[in-house]
Formats: sequence, C-alpha cells, structure tokens
Amino acid sequence: MDKFNLNNSQLTLIGGSHADLRTGNVNGATEKTSSDGSGDEAKLDSCEGCLKKNTVLYIPEEKYLQRLQQNPSKPNLKEWFKRRTNKNSNKKLLLKRIPILSWLPKYSISDGVSDLVAGITVGLTVIPQAIAYSNVAGLPPQVGLYSSFMACFVYAVFGSVKDSAIGPTAISGLLTRENNHGFGVDGAVLLCLLTGCVQFLMGILQLGFLIDFISGPVSIGFTSAAAIIIATTQVKDILGLSISGGSFLDVWENIFEHISETRLFDLILGVSCMLVILFLRKSKDFQIGPKDIKERKSYHDVIAKCVWLISTARNIIVVVFCAVFAVICESHQAQPFILTGVVKPGLPEIKPPPFTTSAGNVTYNFIDMASTMGSALIVVPLLGILENIALAKVFSEGKAIDATQEMLALGVCNIASSFVSSMPVTGALSRGAVNNASGVKTTFGGIYTGIIVILSLQFFTPYFYYIPKASLAAVIIAAVVFMVELHVVKPIWRTKKSDLIPATATFLCCLFLRLEIGIAIGIGINLVSLLYASARPSVRVEKVTATSGCEYLLITPDRSLAFPSVEYVRSTVTKAGVKQGSSSIPVVIDARHMQGADFTVAKGIKLLIEDFIQRRQPLLFYNLKTSVISTFQGVQPKEFVYCRTFQELDDILNTYSIKSKEEVIEQTTVVDKL
Repeated sequence: MDKFNLNNSQLTLIGGSHADLRTGNVNGATEKTSSDGSGDEAKLDSCEGCLKKNTVLYIPEEKYLQRLQQNPSKPNLKEWFKRRTNKNSNKKLLLKRIPILSWLPKYSISDGVSDLVAGITVGLTVIPQAIAYSNVAGLPPQVGLYSSFMACFVYAVFGSVKDSAIGPTAISGLLTRENNHGFGVDGAVLLCLLTGCVQFLMGILQLGFLIDFISGPVSIGFTSAAAIIIATTQVKDILGLSISGGSFLDVWENIFEHISETRLFDLILGVSCMLVILFLRKSKDFQIGPKDIKERKSYHDVIAKCVWLISTARNIIVVVFCAVFAVICESHQAQPFILTGVVKPGLPEIKPPPFTTSAGNVTYNFIDMASTMGSALIVVPLLGILENIALAKVFSEGKAIDATQEMLALGVCNIASSFVSSMPVTGALSRGAVNNASGVKTTFGGIYTGIIVILSLQFFTPYFYYIPKASLAAVIIAAVVFMVELHVVKPIWRTKKSDLIPATATFLCCLFLRLEIGIAIGIGINLVSLLYASARPSVRVEKVTATSGCEYLLITPDRSLAFPSVEYVRSTVTKAGVKQGSSSIPVVIDARHMQGADFTVAKGIKLLIEDFIQRRQPLLFYNLKTSVISTFQGVQPKEFVYCRTFQELDDILNTYSIKSKEEVIEQTTVVDKL
C-alpha cells in the first residue's frame, strides 16, 4: 500500500473498481444503492465533507500505475528527444510554423480582392520610403528597393500577422548606418544575413522572453531618440547641404558651420512637401457629408474613399509631383534642386552575401567583419523583433501574438533578403497602418507589394533620377516626427514617476552616444530597479487583537523572499518586535505572498526564530505554503510554529494569552510572598 501527501491530505493507493470510487465505498465493499441514486449522492456528499479534513482517498492502483508508465515524471534524454521529435512532426505544429497552409485552403475571392487593394497601396507607399531609408542607412538608393520585395514573398508564407509589411524601416536604416563601419553595401548585406541567423536561432530556442526585458519606458526613450536622429540626418537634404557627420552632435555642428550655404529652392521645396504630407495625413479624418448614415448620399462615400486613397498614397503623390516638376525644370535648362541621381536599373543579382570586403585599402574576411560589427549582431536582431512585435500588438485586436513564430519568420525573411543585396528588414508601423486601413485579410497582400517593387525596379528606375532629395527628406521627417512620444510623459508621471528615469537615461544615451549603448543602459537601470525591489520588499506592520483578546503584531511582506532580501526582512521583523511589540507580545508573519524560499532564506528565518526565543517573544508563521514549510524544516529550526487556518492561529494566540496571564499571576504571588 503506497501513500502520498497531497495538500496535507493523505492519498492511499489500493486495488479496487471504478464502482468503488463512484459509490464512495472507501472500504472496497459492495453496497446497494437506491434506484433514484440518493445513496450515491449521500455518499458523495459525505466524501466531499471528509475531503476537507485529513482523508484517505482510494484510487485503483492498476489505473494509476498504467498512467504513471505512460507519463513518467523524469524521462531520460532518449525519451525526451523522441517526444520532441514526435511533437514537432505532427500536423498541428506544421500548420503553426507555416501559417499559409492553414488559411490558403479557405482563401476566397473577396479575400483576394482585399489583399490586392492593400498590397498595391502599400507598394505605392514603400517605393519612396525605400529610397529614402537607403539614404538614412548611407547606402545607394537601389538597396532600399532591393530590401522591399523578397521579404514580402517570404513573410506571406511564414508570417502570422496579416498587417505586418516587412521591409526597410527608418530605425533599421539608422542601425545599419551606425554599425556599417565603412563596409558599404557589403557590410549592410552581411549584417542582414547575420541578423536573420540570430533571429532564426532565437526563434528555435524560444527566446521571445528577452523582449520582455525592454520595458515600455526604455522602448519610448529609444524610439524617440532614434526619430530625432533620423530627422537630423535629413535636415541637410532639406537645406540642400552636402555635409557628413556620424553622431547627432557632429551633424548639427556641420549644419551650423555650413548654414550660409543653404539652397533656397531646396528649403522651400522640402518645407512645402512636409506641410503637404502632414495635411494629407490629416485629411482622411475630415468628415465628408453628414454623420447620420440615413442622410448620407452615395457621392459622399465616393468622395470619402477618394480622400482616404489620396491621404494613404500621399508619399508617392508628393514624390511623383516633385519629380515631374524637376523634369519640367530640366526641359527649360534649369535645375534648382539636388536630385537623387542615377539609380541602378533592373533587378538585383541573386547571389550569396559577401563574406569578404575591402575598405580603405584593407581586405576584411568574415571573422573580421563580424567582430567589427560586435554588439550590432545582438542589438539589430533584437530591435527588429521588438519593432515587428510592437506592430503586431497594435493591430492584434486582442489576439495572442506568437513571438516565436515571428522570430522564425523574420529570420527567414532577412536570410532570404540577404541573397538579393538587402539591408536588415522588419515590420514597419507606418506601412502596417496602411495595410490595416486598406482592409488586408491575409499576409498574401505582401505578394502584390513585392510585385509592385519588382515592376518599379524593372521599368521605372530611370525616372527615379529626377526625384529631389528634399522631397524624400520631407517624406522621412513627416513619418518619424510622430515617433517622438512626448505625449506619454504625462501618463508616466501620473502613474509611476520613477519610470521616467530609465526613459530619460535611454533617450539621452541613445541621442548623444549610440543606440545600443542607450538600450543597454536603459535595460540595466530596469534590472537594478527589479533587483532593488527584490532585495527591499515592502513590509506592512500592524497591531491586531485576536478574537480571544490576545494582542499581536501582524507582519506581511508583499512578495516572496529570496536571498537578497532575507537580512532586510529579518531586521525589519526584529525591530518591529522590539519597538512596536515591546519584546513581549506575539508576532505573526503572514506569508500569503511567499511562493517559495531558498537555503539562504531558511537560514535567515532560523536565526530570526532564535532571536525571538532569546527574548522569550512568541513568533508564528501563518499562510505558509507546503514547499516553504519543507524548506524551513530542512535547516531544523527550534520552536518553528506555523498554522494554516485562522482558527488555528486564534487557538495558538489564546494559548499564549493564557500562559501570559498565568506568568503574571505567578509573579504577583511571588511578590506578595516577599
């Protein structure tokens, strides 16, 4: 007969039948029940009542042993690998890891039309953005276009977020610029490959929890600083200046040095484009016609849809208009603007990423390039995942996001894109918003976006020559200005002011040092805050009177104890027992929040108990978990008193009260005799 302890109740395994359990016959004997089942109900009621106490529960031993053999608690390595292999080969996991297999059989014509409209709309948006983002990355304009089609095709197969439009982004462009180290296109393409490999590996190892270490304030500080840096890199094109500069301060220093060289027509064009883009962005929110649906006419809806389309395609409209204007000026033998220049025509050659390159008459092999990139091999993949998951959460509509699948999908997208000379790619929030507003139904919309980009590379690259740089700079500045999240400062101040510390530190370090340094410092401050909170838990002390009339101190830590906090809690409890408890009244530690304990905590509690024993002051533990009791008992403390219910606590306190009265009577008697 085997016995097991489950939640303080005794479980005894013996042979028996299912009828014994069902009828509540705990002795294994066969009893007759009434036809209406009242006997069963009575016995079940009695069984439920006895389960509240220490009870013997009988389970058929053969059945239990059979289940135990089927599900051993500690499988060996061979069995574990076999389980994982079988699990990974089932149909459910296949559909989860290749999402297109789940929705493609149900794909309808209406879904196709919606995806077509969304794909074309995003395609018209991504073309000017891609050219502009390649400028942010310090790369030729065609690299941005190379980065905008392969990932769309791959994500359509492996992606799980229909609204995500994979391609170059402002932040990925800035990260590429900061971590290229003079390697040019070769360095950007290799960074794309390594980014994909790291992201894919993180997906396999299911390291999505790493994203959780980048808190909201840190993300806000990083995004705001990145937006300001990106806008700063484009100010020179708005002013028509040809200057260089690596850091934020260097760029502004060079701008002020050459401010007298500002080209008036570029400045007018750039500012005008920004104002027009911002106006068109806002125009989709204008009310067309009456609000009441019954009073609306059909032409109101037509006008509203036209306004929405113009607002959505504002970037391509502005860029095309500026290019046409530049062509007209060219035909009149005048060119007041600095133009984009020659964009390499045609599709990129499909080839492996470069593993060697030359920079400054020095040849670098793969190891040299990878070691030079350094922390970028972690920062760029991590921030790419963060950017895409943030986009997914915005448009998830309450649905759960599979971070592991997104890591795998992004990894494959970057690996595949590196074979067409792409820089690192991820999901873009601005294009995701266009996708969502266009009514996209599945990730197949990315196929149409990729086709639009391919057509532009094949047929329209000669016309990209005439796009003024000021218009592209206006596109970027108008996009990133909304990434500066000043509006969240007030809510953070109202909720938890200390969160402004990591946000401000991240912002300043990203702005004046480097992005990866700012992120690391922000995460470090958060970790220090967590460690401090773990080492210094809040301890509530209050004086309470039990129903028996005994007065005692109730001390409640607000979280589990761990080795950094045990000395602090021990000191706090001791001080409270001496000062507020007068070293005499009982002290009760309410451990309802204590989910676990380690050896150091147990040793600290043992010393705490000994301190109270020396002062002859009672110390009780209340609401202790079974696992914590076992841990404390492992160090063999003296007079370790604990109780599980309030009634037990009251009884023990009543006992102390009686003993205390008896001691007072004895002392009074002794004094009288003297």
